[in-house]
Amino acid sequence: QVQLVESGGGLVQPGGSLRLSCATSGFSLDDNVIGWFRQAPGKGREGVSCMSRYDGDTYYADSVKGRFTFSRDNGKNTVSLQMNSLKPEDTAVYYCAADRSGTYRPMTYAYWGQGTQVTVSS
Repeated sequence: QVQLVESGGGLVQPGGSLRLSCATSGFSLDDNVIGWFRQAPGKGREGVSCMSRYDGDTYYADSVKGRFTFSRDNGKNTVSLQMNSLKPEDTAVYYCAADRSGTYRPMTYAYWGQGTQVTVSS
């Protein structure tokens, strides 16, 4: 059974940092594209970052480039998103997702976690 479970969200001040984790089971990280998405209140779900299969090439949305870092630990079946220099506009529910053919489009992912809330506010 495929499972993805996010953790690490919370309340942080602007300029602060958070590290999100996504524990996975039921599939191989190497065989799937893993994506991080977010959804702010009243907005659609948008792609934040994704990591390709096998070679682990990582892509970032322009809005987070240079501030967020996506990493993968195959031994622990876990992926992480280190978020630095957080801004109020980063406030959203963050999701990890997996699919063999995933892209930046949420509809291309079959498996999703339940999400974790990130709130950036003073």
